Amino acid sequence: MPPDQPGVPPDRPGALPGVLPIRHVLPELLDVLKRAGSAVLTAPPGTGKTTVVPLALAETGLRVLVAEPRRLAVRAAARRMGVSYTIRGERHVGANPMVEVVTTGVLLQRLQRDQELPGVDVVMLDECHERHLDADTALAFLLDVRDTLRPDLRLIATSATADAAPWARLLGRDAQDAPIVRATGTTHPVEIVWAPPPRPVAPPHGLRVDPALLSHVAHVVRRALVERDGDVLCFLPGVAEISRVAAMLNGVPNPRPAAGPQNAHGSPDVHRPQGGHGPQDVPSGQGIEVLQVHGQAPARVQDAVLAPGAVRRVVLATSVAESSLTVPGVRVVVDAGLAREPRTDHARGLGSLTTVRVSRSSADQRAGRAGREAPGAVYRCWTAAEHERLADHPRPEIALADLTAFALQTACWGSPDATGLALLDPPPPAAMSAALSTLQTLNAFDAGRVTSRGRRMAVAGVEPRLARALIDLGPRAAEVIALLSEQLPREMGDDLVEVWRAARRGDDAFTARWRREARRLTRSGDGPRTSTRLSDDEVAGVAVALAFPERVARRRGGGYLMASGTEAQLKESSKLATAQWLAVAVADRPTGSASARIRQAVAIDEEIARQAHQVTTEEEVAWKVPPGGRRGDVAARVVERLGAIELSSTPLPGADVREALLYGLRTENVLTWTKQAQAVRDRLAFCHRAVGAPWPDMDRLADLADQWLEPELSRARRRADLERIDVAAALHRLVPWSQRLDAVAPERVEVPTGSRVRLDYSGEQPVLAVKLQELFGWEDTPRIAGVPLLIHLLSPAGRPVAVTADLASFWREGYRAVRAELRGRYPRHPWPEDPLTATPTRRAKRKT
Repeated sequence: MPPDQPGVPPDRPGALPGVLPIRHVLPELLDVLKRAGSAVLTAPPGTGKTTVVPLALAETGLRVLVAEPRRLAVRAAARRMGVSYTIRGERHVGANPMVEVVTTGVLLQRLQRDQELPGVDVVMLDECHERHLDADTALAFLLDVRDTLRPDLRLIATSATADAAPWARLLGRDAQDAPIVRATGTTHPVEIVWAPPPRPVAPPHGLRVDPALLSHVAHVVRRALVERDGDVLCFLPGVAEISRVAAMLNGVPNPRPAAGPQNAHGSPDVHRPQGGHGPQDVPSGQGIEVLQVHGQAPARVQDAVLAPGAVRRVVLATSVAESSLTVPGVRVVVDAGLAREPRTDHARGLGSLTTVRVSRSSADQRAGRAGREAPGAVYRCWTAAEHERLADHPRPEIALADLTAFALQTACWGSPDATGLALLDPPPPAAMSAALSTLQTLNAFDAGRVTSRGRRMAVAGVEPRLARALIDLGPRAAEVIALLSEQLPREMGDDLVEVWRAARRGDDAFTARWRREARRLTRSGDGPRTSTRLSDDEVAGVAVALAFPERVARRRGGGYLMASGTEAQLKESSKLATAQWLAVAVADRPTGSASARIRQAVAIDEEIARQAHQVTTEEEVAWKVPPGGRRGDVAARVVERLGAIELSSTPLPGADVREALLYGLRTENVLTWTKQAQAVRDRLAFCHRAVGAPWPDMDRLADLADQWLEPELSRARRRADLERIDVAAALHRLVPWSQRLDAVAPERVEVPTGSRVRLDYSGEQPVLAVKLQELFGWEDTPRIAGVPLLIHLLSPAGRPVAVTADLASFWREGYRAVRAELRGRYPRHPWPEDPLTATPTRRAKRKT
């Protein structure tokens, strides 16, 4: 297609040479957008969809708003097109007024302020396949706007993957799917090199990545520099890993001259592990330039990455470089095979990032970076067999993340539960419930509706928790909120006040970005000015406590107890370890650990804790087991609590303790079970087994307490009162009124000698243990309630010699062997040949 064709903008300065593949489908895209009002555009990375399409739409007179999921992509696309862009805390006005590029977060803010989006004809949501939560939310809101307020609003969803059907269904109207326009780029072959570590490495655990794997990645980068031409793009999961690999590559010589065009940019600043950004003065052809690219990288490093380098480069990047950006000169990709995903512990209110294996689709996206300009190669730091076991696609962020900000956005939109919104994946119910509960705690949501405070929080430009602190404290808290709005470098320590002071003294890229954000928040902070009377330490403490009230923590034992009920620990060397109270800003819970790990916090006092979290006073009557103890007792008191933290308690005289006592009876062995009491219980249990109703079930004694423990239970006030109860006497109250216990399960039975021998009811059958000579003449086994006695026949010394439930059979078959064995041992006792005719006796023969 000729570059001067109407509706097709010419290649702009800085674009890749030649005609970008997206130009071949522009007429089709413009046509379907005019007819249907929406379209799904699929195009491989590097085809020009991000920059060519908006300009083509603008040439037709349409005002275009492009939404990108990442700030890095916003700045790169806007500068490539020469148009305006807006990201949080930064706005640039370009030469072309018809196109503006924004982050999806900025788009959400504009939609909340004015749903009709005046001055916008087309919204293009780029890189939808990445499934960022803000992008999913923005598309749902835009579809609602189109269907209710702006039927003329045109929508384009673009994706670097071919799976466009779900988006087409979502963007369709009148039961018709949105048209799909497919662009196919010039695909250069990418050779796959499997480069696993020589020895097994530990799998990722939380944020931890085995140092052996990082060392291997650095080795593979060096190998690729020797074996291949061109720049190297290396994918790592996070900033810490990028810094470590960068340190390993420091001083690596350039084994080959740089491939591709050169320019006069010189050597750009390098993003160093400690946040410093100084030039790496390496002459072209003699060394390599290591660039570190991630969401926190300074603008000048991002700009340097997007321009051809004067020397050969190694670009260490997180997933931000997966599909949104074209890095010129890259011919080689080294992939560590890892990514970071959010995880949220909704029960404890803790969120964190965790390291996971990359999905196959993401691995393909990464590999494709090596073939955008020419044939290339990807070195994968895993095996082909492991690759087959990877998940097909990454999970969408809505399934993993803390949904507090999402819930606030949907509540302000008029759909608190998000059920009326057009989402590819609904939010998990448990996560949504936890998010709404958090909003209630922050006073942003009440009685099923967003509050006026909640609406102010939604447009503050920071996460709802931080917005609550900014609104309550005003501009004085802006610097602290700015610190908390990004992930802090881990080397900064856990004392947030010290981090704040260090940031004030700093002059690196991190502090420059922090100051810019603090200025923005200062301008937007419209809260009370009472915080001017507070010291810096108090401002930090109140801000954190207001933002995270459930993480206010009090010392308990060797650690802390948060208001949420979660135990938490500081690192051993922490300077905060002497604090009685903490406001915890950042915490996570390591996999398999019962307690949380405190990452950043501020020492506070009880007064600040009370300001941040609702304090409740309630009467408590319960059966309590003291910490570390095993014996509970009744606790009747008035308790003042800050969440799960007990502040104070006073006795509550005259309280009704009956339910607490019953709980103690159900959960502990409180009663004093004498031998007599146990014997009565065993007899009653036998009656229930042998007869059934109306005899009670002894396994339900606690449930029957009202029947057998009155009036003792009504008089009892504590454990000691229960322990003094005469249990044997009390159990007789369970005997049915129409029955007699001695008649059904007699305590004793009379044997032929006239002795009354006690029965043992503790087993399945009643047991009669008696000397054999006392049963002479007793032919049949007696029965109790129809159950034959189990007779333990004893020797003259009282030791069992036989056990039988059929006495007649014993006399016929067993007695002869017992007589032969024992008559010589006990000659003074009778051992008649016929026991049925012999006289029973308790005594031995007299000596003659």
